[in-house]
Amino acid sequence: MNSTDMLALLPLLLIAATAILVMLAIAVRRSHLVSAVLTVLGFCAAFATLFVAAQFAPREVTPLIIIDSSALFYMGLILAASIAVVFLCYGYFKQEESHRPEELYLLLAIAVLGSGVLVCASHFASFFLGLELLSVALYGLISYERTTKASVEVGLKYLVLAAASASFLLFGMAVLYFEFGTMDFSGIMAATAAQGVDFATIAVAVSLIVVGIGFKLGLVPFHMWTPDVYEGAPAPVAAFVSTVSKGAMFALLIRFFDQSGVRNDSSILLVFSIIAIASMIAGNLLALLQNNVKRILAYSSIAHLGYLVVAFKAGGPFGRSAVAFYLVAYFVTMLGAFGVVTVLSRPGDDLGDLNGYRGLFWRRPVLASVFTVMLLSLASIPLTAGFIGEFYLVAAGASGSLWALVIILVVSSAIGLFYYLRIVLALYSHMPESAGEAVAPSRASSHSLSWTLGVLTVAVILIGCYPNPVMRLIQTIVAGS
Repeated sequence: MNSTDMLALLPLLLIAATAILVMLAIAVRRSHLVSAVLTVLGFCAAFATLFVAAQFAPREVTPLIIIDSSALFYMGLILAASIAVVFLCYGYFKQEESHRPEELYLLLAIAVLGSGVLVCASHFASFFLGLELLSVALYGLISYERTTKASVEVGLKYLVLAAASASFLLFGMAVLYFEFGTMDFSGIMAATAAQGVDFATIAVAVSLIVVGIGFKLGLVPFHMWTPDVYEGAPAPVAAFVSTVSKGAMFALLIRFFDQSGVRNDSSILLVFSIIAIASMIAGNLLALLQNNVKRILAYSSIAHLGYLVVAFKAGGPFGRSAVAFYLVAYFVTMLGAFGVVTVLSRPGDDLGDLNGYRGLFWRRPVLASVFTVMLLSLASIPLTAGFIGEFYLVAAGASGSLWALVIILVVSSAIGLFYYLRIVLALYSHMPESAGEAVAPSRASSHSLSWTLGVLTVAVILIGCYPNPVMRLIQTIVAGS
């Protein structure tokens, strides 16, 4: 490696340095504010150096990492979302400092580093390294409220299921290595063209890898952990899992399929069609049965990832652009939705019961309005980021003649409208008459939470009303990949 390679890797190096700096700061003196500030400053510095790294893109840094426009875009999206999550975490844990939240920022920095490695990975070794960095940090983040039974339970459940899915992933990688003698994504395509291969073996190996990836994305039938983790994890951590974790894995999925040539296998694409249909239908139908807002958002995320698979299967520049744009809209909207839950919750006692949100508009009109905007965006109502994102997904599916998937996407999205409006109606209904019903607390939110929600709300509306700058940026990035 030379100085140019180091400059290209500068964003990843700064994220790693942030984790080390936060760890040292905790060892010297425990301070919630100092840990949060160091984490934000580190992420901001890493985001700023993306423009430095862009001057050397595309660049392959050893066979493991590739720094190109696509990797830098997704890394920027991950860093921006992670900064918002830090503000949510600070406002959430500031209410009760007894939870000693300093190590949470260390785990968060490690998880972001793993996500950054994933979006840059071009080799199975870096793929697995990034995945495990992300996963191990998530074990701690999900069960961080160790004094509550639910948090520890879902952390253990995620640990067991993640370990099982990783074994499938490793076995699939081993089979591909046995068949081709290489673990480089592009090397698999070259080996396929150069020699006769057993396509049945390849299909089995890729199917095993899809099991591991499908678990991280929470797609059906690998979704069982999603509602429990969203409900049991602290609200800001649930926001991180639903956005950064899944966005990084989806970026990796696109690179792996495009560079390895696996996309050309019709049987694998058929598997993704089945997964997309099952995720869209099951996610929306199961959300209809829930009375917990966090579980509704969990099943909603399953459906939205199913929508993304439609554009992923369409492929091509338009399909990749649609995926990138939808991820931007999804990140902003989900962070905003979980941000509202964060404001109404406190460590160890997240507000999930739908009755707790009843009549919120009459006590916290601004907060209820923000939640309404986020729910309408998730429901793909016009003038929101979600509507534009879903429009591009439908257009991508139509461009690839995936008419069955497009029809199911539209119909299942219409089903989703019911449970989103159910929450909206609760927000604007009268206060519960029974004193025994849970009611959202009326305590004031911190400045970090208020500013974060304000920025996210403006972003949702601005992207929904004027999406051209974001789409032009994405099209330029896709063209340069």
